Amino acid sequence: MAPRDYYEVLGVSRDATLDEIKSAFRSLARKYHPDVNKSPDAESIFKEINEAYSVLSDPEKRAAYDRYGHAGVSGMGGMPDFTTIDFADLFEEFFGFGMGGGARRQRRAPRRGADLHTTLWLEFEEAVFGTEKEIEITRDETCSVCHGSGAEPGTSPTRCPTCGGRGEVRQTRQTFLGSLVQVITCPTCNGSGEVIQTPCHQCRGRGLERRTLRKTVRIPAGVDNGTQIRLAGEGQPGVYGGPNGNLYIEIRVKEHKYFRRKDDDILLDLNISIPQAVLGAEIEVPTVDGKTKLTIPPGTQPGKVFRLKGKGVPHLRGNGRGDQLVIVNVEIPTRLTTEQRELFEKLAKTMGAEPRPQEKSFLDLLKEVLGG
Repeated sequence: MAPRDYYEVLGVSRDATLDEIKSAFRSLARKYHPDVNKSPDAESIFKEINEAYSVLSDPEKRAAYDRYGHAGVSGMGGMPDFTTIDFADLFEEFFGFGMGGGARRQRRAPRRGADLHTTLWLEFEEAVFGTEKEIEITRDETCSVCHGSGAEPGTSPTRCPTCGGRGEVRQTRQTFLGSLVQVITCPTCNGSGEVIQTPCHQCRGRGLERRTLRKTVRIPAGVDNGTQIRLAGEGQPGVYGGPNGNLYIEIRVKEHKYFRRKDDDILLDLNISIPQAVLGAEIEVPTVDGKTKLTIPPGTQPGKVFRLKGKGVPHLRGNGRGDQLVIVNVEIPTRLTTEQRELFEKLAKTMGAEPRPQEKSFLDLLKEVLGG
């Protein structure tokens, strides 16, 4: 079967400029490259496109082709010399990704350091009001002996003999297109372009050493379990001049002997005596700010909730504070003196002893107060 006209293959006129030929070739290469186009005839079409381009992009071959047709270039090699084409650059130019080339261009690009994470335990009051805590973190720091070079003082890194300082090497392998040149990171220097003949005795050639540092951290008022505090730039050092990572501190709050927390409200279960519930009383209750007075009205029922405005947790993002909710429980004595028993027996005779079903449970009442 006679080969197709090269101008027809690329879809250009016979007086097309070199830029027009290149543009047509790029467009068709994107469309028919076998890695992109999975149709059965994509490979043969791609070969045909490359053959046409190799002739029409070469002024000498094109002149011979224009004069004698395919016979004019049959002795000049219709297919391109793939040993001279860096397909890493070609694919990256066409498709936006490389076959080693993209990685090569990014080899020395600045890279951000890794983030570090730690957990900090706080007392209940520390979480409520905020505090300053000293923490220890272990991270990489520039070596104090070689100052980051990785080489023993008095020596210097040398140019990598494998890649000649480029940080990359070329590998050639045979494909259906011919000899494919692929650029990869140098396995000797790992892309740095340098090798260390005499590593630093302190960091063993890393240029970094592990250090444990102490830092004072300000904890804002109102933090709770799971709150994360970010310290910018306190993580692992960046690579090739990139910024340091961040340090994330996760807050954990210890349980309090009396207080519990719901969002920014503080809950306190308080036992009062039967006379206090029946007759009413003025009592002192603990808060995170110290003791404060609370009036118990006569006839207070078990499960009654009193709200102490502004005695809760400061809002972490904003002004003001939550409240303290005092949940009253009437304490029933388990041991009575003879006199106390006689008094209760007299009281029982004067009061009805008929049990009455309760319309709402204690938990239902509590949910109404706490908002579910």
